[in-house]
Parts: sequence; C-alpha cells; structure tokens
Amino acid sequence: MRILSNADVEKVLTPGETIDALETAYRELSSGLGANRPRNHTYFPVEDPRHPGFRFRFKSQEGGNVSSGVWALRITSDIAGVETLPSGVKRRRLIPAAPGGRYVGLVTLYSMETLEPLAILHDSFIQKMRVGATSALGIRELSNADVRVAGMFGSGWQAEAHLECLLMVRPEIEEVRVHSPTPEHRKTFAKTWSERTGRRIVAAESPREAVEGCGIVTCATAAMDPCFEGAWLEAGAHVTAITSPDGTATRRELDDATFDRADRIVVLSREQVHHDKQFDILGPVERGRMKWEDIKELGDVLLEDGPARAGHDDVTVFANNTGMGIQFAAVCARALKLAEERELGHVVPTDWFLEETSP
Repeated sequence: MRILSNADVEKVLTPGETIDALETAYRELSSGLGANRPRNHTYFPVEDPRHPGFRFRFKSQEGGNVSSGVWALRITSDIAGVETLPSGVKRRRLIPAAPGGRYVGLVTLYSMETLEPLAILHDSFIQKMRVGATSALGIRELSNADVRVAGMFGSGWQAEAHLECLLMVRPEIEEVRVHSPTPEHRKTFAKTWSERTGRRIVAAESPREAVEGCGIVTCATAAMDPCFEGAWLEAGAHVTAITSPDGTATRRELDDATFDRADRIVVLSREQVHHDKQFDILGPVERGRMKWEDIKELGDVLLEDGPARAGHDDVTVFANNTGMGIQFAAVCARALKLAEERELGHVVPTDWFLEETSP
C-alpha cells in the first residue's frame, strides 16, 4: 500500500488531469456507473477548552466509480468554528491543533475488485483541486463563451485553484477582478497571479467592482454571509458558489436575489440539498420561481446533447454545494497512478491491513 503526502500529489496532479478525472466521474454517476454517500459533519457537543467557540468536528464522505476502480473514504479530524475578521466579515476557520501545528485529512482508497486498501493520501491539495476543477466544469458548460472579464471573491488557496482552472476552460478571459475582505491579501493575490498567468488580475476595492461588468462571477471563500448583491449581476452572467449550509452551519455565499434571478440552477448533488437542508438553493422553489425538477445535477448537464443555457442573456448559477466521495475516488486514483509511475511516496506492506476472519 502506498502513502502519498500533499507534496507527492502536487508533483503529479495538474488542473487538466483533475478536470478530466472528474468529468468522467460525474458522467458515470449520472449514468448509474458510480455511487456516493452524502457528506456528513459531526460536531462534538463540548467546546474545546483551548479554543473558546470551537469544537471537535469529524467529517466523512465516500464514493466510487467504474473508471477509477476504487472506493474512496475521505475523513477530516478538525477543531472547527467561526472567526470574525478585522473587517467584520465572519468566516469558518479550522485550527491546526494536531502535533506540530498541523491538520488531519486523509483519503483511503480500496480496490473494488480485490477489496484491499491501495493507498492513503493527504487530502489538502486534492481538496482544493477537486473543488476548483468542479467549478470550472460548471463554468465551461453554463457560461457564455465570449466572456472576457470575470469577477472572483476570495484570495486564499481555494481562489488559487479556481483561478487556475477557470483560465483552463475559458482561456479567452483577459481580466479577473478579485475581492476579499483583507486589502493586503487581495493585492498580493492580484500581483502574484498576474505574473503567473500573464492576465490582468486586479484587486477590486469593493464587492460591486467584482460583479458589475463581469460575465462570470466565482465565489471561492469560507464566508458565512453572501458575498455580493444579486441585483448587481449583468444580464448573461454565470455565477459559481462553493459554500452552502452544511447541516451544522447556515453559511452561504449567494443571496436570495441571485438565486431568484437565475434562469437555470445546477447543483453538484441534489441529494445533498435535502440532506443538509440547503435553504439557499431551495429558496427559488419555495418561492415558486421554479420547480425542484428544474434544478439539475452537473453530471446531467454533462450528458445533455444541447446547450446548457437557453439564451445569451440568461443568468445561470452553479452551486458547487458539497464535497463528494466519488470526487476523491476519481482524483486520488488518477494521482495514485501517476505517483506509482514516478515511484513517489512510501510503500508499506498491504498484509498489515488484511485479516483472516470476517468481522
């Protein structure tokens, strides 16, 4: 069995490889060739005495698909809570409380043929890549191809992956306006990524600047409250969000006006909408603006023959509303294959994890 660190995975897993693996997985899931269990968060009922307002949280998700040949179980063991930034903005925060000021997030892959565990991988680099790549697939399918200016909320590690994957599926984009609550963060992000990409990555001083005049608006934050007002959206805009209520916190990146303006709403998982009572996505249905049947999954859109939007001026929303075990099966299997070719990581005896009797 092979053990791969984030550093090992980062050497082999590119945005292109991630997008390709995930597109196959979503198509297979919608075709009955994959399976997925809804993500689950469990919070311990007692606050951590070292960190007032924060508690132990255990998160798990699992899934698999035919092409990967594996079943993935992803877990995180966290100290989680909400912090308020100097700007007054609230966001979710995870505390590095593991030895050495580190975090615990692991993906275990099991062969669906021989049953044996094949690998254990750190989940952090894979986490940001699978979210950014999923958002990019939504952008590719739902946004207008003639967009030249995009807006982005967030200037952290998720925003990095989202920007990189965005430019892969929409290479014609010339300018990206980035807003985040901390001025120095967004300015540093804009300078760094302008140099890396050769595009105009601009620090937007206000949320409105990252929306008005932008044909694509991407939210890649840990925000608790909506990032912008839906009334600011241009006709024909496509909007992506990665934050919705998760069953334990009522956080969201998009307001009701954004969902109500949408001519089409696509989600990653319809099952998770009800599992986590994601009222932001259900809002237009409850307000009678569209039927539940009208909200499709990304995999369904990928299987459609026709265009994903009815007209150039339609407003579309992709709610990248959950993490899915099938994502980790597809991406980790791809990373494992590439890492084996380069003999990366550490190999330990598989026999350590096998038993002679049935539980």
